[in-house]
Amino acid sequence: MSASFDLDGLEHFTVGTIGPPGQRVFYLQAGVTGTLVTLKLEKQQVAALAEYLAGALREIADDPDAILPEADLGLIDPVEAEWAVGDIGIGYDADADRLLIMATEVPSQDDPGEPATARFHITRGQVAGFVARAREVVSAGRPPCRYCGAPLNDDGGWCACSN
Repeated sequence: MSASFDLDGLEHFTVGTIGPPGQRVFYLQAGVTGTLVTLKLEKQQVAALAEYLAGALREIADDPDAILPEADLGLIDPVEAEWAVGDIGIGYDADADRLLIMATEVPSQDDPGEPATARFHITRGQVAGFVARAREVVSAGRPPCRYCGAPLNDDGGWCACSN
């Protein structure tokens, strides 16, 4: 069974990738002094999480554009994923004015135990920074085919739909 995490007072919360377009691996990373948690995600999970968080920020903030995003949003080495994320849930703690992201590990057929979970309590600034960074890394991939929208092959000029 993998380790579970519940981190509050985060000093670092970001998303990033390793690898060339078409072969990138996406990571969610959160940290407090002495603890750094890195989880593996899919590109679609990053995009969906960013858009949902952007909407949540609009709901809870009077002027979401006035929120200053966190500054340093690069991945911290070593980037070693604890586990791969399956489900992601989001909540809001109005008393603490924090959004809560809860990630659940992809269940393993080899391990019949409960999947691990990670809970990250993040500030509005961390949300704003995450959304901007996530949109940046998602859009940095291969360009889409103008006909079907699927990513073009590695040389950027061919899609199976044009065959």
